[in-house]
Amino acid sequence: MTQPCLIFDAHLDLSMNALEWNRDLRWTLEKIRRREYMMNDRVDRGNNTVCFPEMRRGKIGLCVATQIGRYSPYFHRLPGWSSPEQAWASTQGQLAWYRAMEEAGEMTPIRNRDELDRHLQHWLQAPPYDDGTNYVVDSRSQPPKLPIGYILSLEGADSILTPRHLERSYADGLRAIGLSHYGPGRYANGTDDEGPLHPLGRELLKEIEQLGIILDVTHLCDQAFWDVMDCYQGPLWASHQNCRTLAPWNRQFADDQILEVIRRGGVLGMAFDAIMMVPGWIHLRSKPADFQLRIERICEHIDHICQLAGNARHVGIGTDLDGGYGTEQTPTDLDSIADLQKIPDLLRARGYSQEDIDAIMWRNFIDFLRRNW
Repeated sequence: MTQPCLIFDAHLDLSMNALEWNRDLRWTLEKIRRREYMMNDRVDRGNNTVCFPEMRRGKIGLCVATQIGRYSPYFHRLPGWSSPEQAWASTQGQLAWYRAMEEAGEMTPIRNRDELDRHLQHWLQAPPYDDGTNYVVDSRSQPPKLPIGYILSLEGADSILTPRHLERSYADGLRAIGLSHYGPGRYANGTDDEGPLHPLGRELLKEIEQLGIILDVTHLCDQAFWDVMDCYQGPLWASHQNCRTLAPWNRQFADDQILEVIRRGGVLGMAFDAIMMVPGWIHLRSKPADFQLRIERICEHIDHICQLAGNARHVGIGTDLDGGYGTEQTPTDLDSIADLQKIPDLLRARGYSQEDIDAIMWRNFIDFLRRNW
């Protein structure tokens, strides 16, 4: 049996699932689904794919884990907090949850290169897990589970009240930030919106660059994206951003945007939301089976970026699994985040070398961090 490959997932909304969906991510996938069996407050109830046991079973030993708090002023068409201060307070509650998971031994923060390298070696040397809780070893005495390493990121900057609050967040471990999410934002407009980078956004970029925080360009609307490229010189990636050529919608990047991320030394993480994988998806109506959607489709997005780059050094995994959707909107052969382990064989069948497979599954994002930390 092929040994599982280490996976770095560049985008997981773990605290959102814990605090807004009220999921105890220490539970098994089945236990969470059974609890949600009769719930209907959200479309993805009972369709979850992410929990700590499944992450361990799938050898997702490192991830970028988010905080998120949208500001939605009066007459705003998207849900969110009525003031930036409320959004800030929400993200601080999310931070408290991550700290609680650290104390419980489930997670460990990755804030610098030394912590990254130490944690990486633990996971590269670890034997496989059986059920995500214990190691598979021929011994009656099994070592304890490894914590999952996480790099703290903020998805959308609405909750950052002032540059001082960004400094406080950096001191608390924040290492990546996006300016926008969906719709209009305080610093920049995002998906399904348009407009230039806001003056507040330009000021915040100066602080981001000074602190050395990674800018996540995911979700920026097109005009704001190019404005950012004109005035920001720090490290950047696109944590969960697929190809517009293969799934036409402004949520994905056009080829010239992908090429700019590549030119700047960035990495793009491939997301597993069906609406980002195939053309013609109709939200709340389409089903994965309508498109015969399988995990292999993500390999086409990976291929496309590799062809644009001329190598396999600028693409990785950034699933966004359980990011407000579940198996009702994932490939039909993805029931759990552990199913990401199917990707190496799919890439191998397409002629990718083991070196390139390792790069895509974890090394590209790790190398990016090593270069910029």
